[in-house]
Amino acid sequence: MIFRRQSVLAVLMMSLVLVAIFGPASLSAQTPGPDWVKVTANAGWRARDSSGEVVYKGRLWLFGGWYDSFQVPPRDVWSSADGKEWTLVEQEAPWKYSDLPMTLTFGNRMWFMGGWTNGRLPGHGATNEVWLSTDGKSWDLATKAKWSPRIAATVVEFKGRMWVLGGTENYYFGDEKSPQNDVWSSADGKEWTLETEGAGWSPRAYHQAAVLNDKIYVFGGGNYVPQYSALNDVWSSADGKTWERVTEHAEWSPRLWFSSVVYRDRMWVLGGWSNNPSKNWGDVWYSRDGRDWQQLKSNVVWKERHEHSAYVFQDKLWIAGGHAQPLSNEVWSLELPKDFFQGK
Repeated sequence: MIFRRQSVLAVLMMSLVLVAIFGPASLSAQTPGPDWVKVTANAGWRARDSSGEVVYKGRLWLFGGWYDSFQVPPRDVWSSADGKEWTLVEQEAPWKYSDLPMTLTFGNRMWFMGGWTNGRLPGHGATNEVWLSTDGKSWDLATKAKWSPRIAATVVEFKGRMWVLGGTENYYFGDEKSPQNDVWSSADGKEWTLETEGAGWSPRAYHQAAVLNDKIYVFGGGNYVPQYSALNDVWSSADGKTWERVTEHAEWSPRLWFSSVVYRDRMWVLGGWSNNPSKNWGDVWYSRDGRDWQQLKSNVVWKERHEHSAYVFQDKLWIAGGHAQPLSNEVWSLELPKDFFQGK
């Protein structure tokens, strides 16, 4: 009994020391978050990464993607009401640039734009096509946009418009001029306005963007080849034209090919990849303001991966597919209680 009392006193004293040194966050940071749930180990679609993805009409949607650099990318469309059972909606959609496209929902339609085709094969290249659909089976070409053909840009909805931010004009065969930092917007997907030719952030692709706090945030990314570079900076803008650096180095490591969503009033960074040495990431980070980031650690989580799809659906955070060495067609979900962040 004396030993147990001494142990309790020791724990209390250590807790007080941690709070005194690091603040209250030192205790909460040690508490694991909820576990991720493997919804399915084998979705109906073939394992892949670099797909397009949206949530639309109460379903998860997955478009195209990448199998390897010497195959034509798939042009299939899949949807699911629960993340476990998937339906093939269309085997061969009319868009063919389906590797690293930009996708979102806007104006009660699904939009598919940009992307790469044919990997390293003859006939490879990027596009500036903009497609739309209301059912995933029938697609209409809205326009070939004014912005240059590109892949791996970010797209968001902000102030009643679609926004395209950065990206690269070439995947495997580019140079230092291939990455972009221009910003474009459109109210209808047909007419596009150049908001700025050069945003404050450096030219980049494989980054992410989020809309939160009445601002657009751009973070991470960089370039793959010929000169690898990776960033962990965060920028924000209230109008898409003028940009302010929120932080030069976020708490998460510099990376490409990660995924991001806005969930529980926070922007999230999920997994990704970095080079020198080549490494997949399986960490999960969140922030309310882009400046201060916290890592969510769970006892059960998906294997490290990059270029996976991410969604917010049924009040949960979801990931699907990605390159987890090997390619994956798993689907995972995480539900945080609505009061999870109270007092944190």
